[in-house]
Amino acid sequence: MAQSPLRHLPNVISSLRLLAVPVLVWLAWRHEQGAFAWLLIAALVSDIADGLIARVFAFTSRLGALLDSTADALLLITAGYGALVFYPAVVWTHWPAAALLLGFWLFEAAAALVRYGRLSSFHTYLSKAAGYAMGIFIGVLFLFDFHPWLLYLAVGLSVCGNLEELWLLRRLSAWEPDVRGAWWLRRRRGIAR
Repeated sequence: MAQSPLRHLPNVISSLRLLAVPVLVWLAWRHEQGAFAWLLIAALVSDIADGLIARVFAFTSRLGALLDSTADALLLITAGYGALVFYPAVVWTHWPAAALLLGFWLFEAAAALVRYGRLSSFHTYLSKAAGYAMGIFIGVLFLFDFHPWLLYLAVGLSVCGNLEELWLLRRLSAWEPDVRGAWWLRRRRGIAR
């Protein structure tokens, strides 16, 4: 049976998100807030689209998981840079939340790089929920206004997601993409508690 020519669509979408990163940095540097906001939101929505397409049509791959995780990481950093440029009062007033978010994310990313030589790409349900919450926070911030409760919800979910991923790092000796979460892994045969 011939493979669908659309099988690479999720990877193309992730690659476009990667290409959006330098454009977003340039827009922030030029203080083009409107263009930055709309491109960032499009990139965040495309993150949902590529994952959905990959799962629904079984177009998942190790390369796709790695591209997606890399694009997610770079977009998070870029969104943080944009928030610092366009909303410095928000960032400096709520710096402990920003530091907690960045610190846990960097720690998990560094631990994955040490353990596997690459980002973890677990895509757990908790990390997806955290990503959606962060995307909603960013979208609302750039399109409407700052709502502290959205920030703290997103940060709380992100920290919990990073803690779960650190647990997974200890349990999985080899890199494995698209792990549903700690609960799922504990139920799989052959994994020690």
